[in-house]
Amino acid sequence: MQKGGKGIFRHACLFYSRGAVQVAMSDIREDQMRDDRIDELLVKQELYELACTYMRGLDRLRRDLVRGVFHEDAVCNYGFFVGGPDQFADFAMEALSGHKANHHFIGNTLYEVDGNEAYGEVYFQAYHRIVEDGEDKDLFISGRYVDRYERRLGLWRMAYRAEVNDWARTVPAADEFFASSPDGLRGSRQDDLVFQRDKMR
Repeated sequence: MQKGGKGIFRHACLFYSRGAVQVAMSDIREDQMRDDRIDELLVKQELYELACTYMRGLDRLRRDLVRGVFHEDAVCNYGFFVGGPDQFADFAMEALSGHKANHHFIGNTLYEVDGNEAYGEVYFQAYHRIVEDGEDKDLFISGRYVDRYERRLGLWRMAYRAEVNDWARTVPAADEFFASSPDGLRGSRQDDLVFQRDKMR
């Protein structure tokens, strides 16, 4: 090969080597971005499960579940109640135990994750079977939980939760379905079917 040809060959090899390195670096960056997105999705799933656990605790009157979603020094701000997680768990159990039934439902969930901190907005609708003046009534409250979460020692928990109510309605109870289907399974409190896994075998 002539001298000029060798130089062209070296430049060509260098060009393709640089190109290969750039492709490899691009692949590494894409892999890292994909891993970061997967990690973020896993965090958001953890935060969503905190919301689900909280709701189960309210409906089934399980204080341990309600208390367990909060850090020890969390702030619970509901307007009518502002305090720590232990006091709130006691307050919630006492308030809801006077109802005949409850059903808390989660709607839109939006989470923003920033390292070991995250913020959330969780839409909810809460049904309460209450008794007023001896009459059964259905109280519906809908709103949003506005949350701040922290990851400590690898565990995500709520550091702040506020309940923002957007609308409410109280109507006379109407249970024609239950009357017409007396053999249908009914939800209950601490002895609900969800806790009786031996009956699912």
